[in-house]
Amino acid sequence: MKVKAKMKKDMALVKILAKHPMETGLRKDKKTNQIIPAKFIKELTCKHNDKLVFQADMGRAVSKNPYLSFSFAGAKKGDNVVLSWVDNTGETLTVEAPIK
Repeated sequence: MKVKAKMKKDMALVKILAKHPMETGLRKDKKTNQIIPAKFIKELTCKHNDKLVFQADMGRAVSKNPYLSFSFAGAKKGDNVVLSWVDNTGETLTVEAPIK
């Protein structure tokens, strides 16, 4: 997951590129004609100072490698944001990024 966070006036702007296949479980492999197992992000969260500032409930309809952008108040340069996701297979990823 790539994360960029920067201050824009009095708001922290966070941009995320979550590298994930986001497979629906409804598509077939062209070579084998077998159904490709579902693998998609279910939930993505962002915390700042241990406080939840953003949560996205995602599912099958979201495209591969989703891009998200959001802003929140109460941050300052040098603070960190912690982003985490969990997918339908139980796999998780957590990334910490500084606010510039």
